[in-house]
Amino acid sequence: MLKGNVIVGQSGGPTSVINSSLVGVFKASKDNGAGTVYGMLHGIEGLLKRQYVDLSEHIRSELEVELLKRTPSSFLGSCRFKLPEPDENTQIYEQLFNILTELDIKHFFYIGGNDSMDTIKKLSYYGKETGRDITFIGVPKTIDNDLAITDHTPGYGSAAKYIASVMKEIIRDSKIYDLDSVTIVEIMGRNAGWLTAASALSKGEDCVGPDLIYLPEIPFDYNEFISKIERKKKERKSVVIAVSEGIRTKDGLYVCENDKPGYGDSFGHNILGGTALKLADFVGSELGVKARGIELSTLQRCASHIVSRTDITEAYMAGADAVKLAMKGESGKMIIFDRISNDPYLISTAGYDVNMIANKEKLVPKEWIIDDGTYISNDFAVYAAPLIIGELPPFMVEGLPRHLYIDDAAIKS
Repeated sequence: MLKGNVIVGQSGGPTSVINSSLVGVFKASKDNGAGTVYGMLHGIEGLLKRQYVDLSEHIRSELEVELLKRTPSSFLGSCRFKLPEPDENTQIYEQLFNILTELDIKHFFYIGGNDSMDTIKKLSYYGKETGRDITFIGVPKTIDNDLAITDHTPGYGSAAKYIASVMKEIIRDSKIYDLDSVTIVEIMGRNAGWLTAASALSKGEDCVGPDLIYLPEIPFDYNEFISKIERKKKERKSVVIAVSEGIRTKDGLYVCENDKPGYGDSFGHNILGGTALKLADFVGSELGVKARGIELSTLQRCASHIVSRTDITEAYMAGADAVKLAMKGESGKMIIFDRISNDPYLISTAGYDVNMIANKEKLVPKEWIIDDGTYISNDFAVYAAPLIIGELPPFMVEGLPRHLYIDDAAIKS
């Protein structure tokens, strides 16, 4: 049984299933004897400001549990806050640990991606060095699917399902007119092209799929890009291309940067966007054809109306199994997925040293990128196809999905 209280937070960019992991932590904690299960508002940054809630006051029934599973974005709010190294600023760590002590926190869970695992790494290290009796467990989350060691991450399957579905619709729409056209679809992905690769899942007996796919793993060349389009246009009038927002030229400059550095967040990540529009202008001027840029943007991570049942189930599992890990006294670990088989699709979970995960990126294997870096092989489809299977429709009220949220007035009271 769990002793003491629990606190859980959400960090980084949200997904359509991140709240399923939150429910997993909450339910497993309550079912195993935890006292109060607190939720930190806006992650570690909010906790430093003493912003937190008792989750039992906001998840009050089994109906609300199911409603929260189907609610996109981060129920508790999020942040992009980089903790300093423990030996650089002990004051901020003492501030955090004093708050945790006041709340009688014995188990700390953080749901997030690479930067969030960096937070777990630092907190677990400082806690161990200073003799604190608190377990720190990371719960994986990212649509980017770029966390090391784990087979895949919760959030990716639903984003991939959305991307593949939208690509089918865009491709269908692109063929309605008897004229030359190029449609460029921009998909999230800074350094890893897992999301853009998912556009290939649209290919099937009723859809040809995208004509070209450009991932950030391969340097982008403008001249080769135009040449490829010209060759494709000899086969069909309408060409549809999927590009990662983070594609870069061989000199390392993002296509969307317009020859100047962009803005960055606290982790030093450039804020990307506009790749498809820039390339559409380039294609239009070079080839004299109708060219359109489409940016899927945040829709990729919040489209819970087309969530993958596999994904939402595994997200819950990751949260619940993180609690089981803490019950064993483990700390400084992240839940990972191990794939047992593709057909039938089977996985297991385990705890893995977060030091081997934080600040590392898992890229699309180079051997999966084919056709001179402009398409993805069937090996990717074998890997990704099971992750998008199944649906879990939202609860509909008056024709629209109903979501669970924390009322600001309730927090203040």
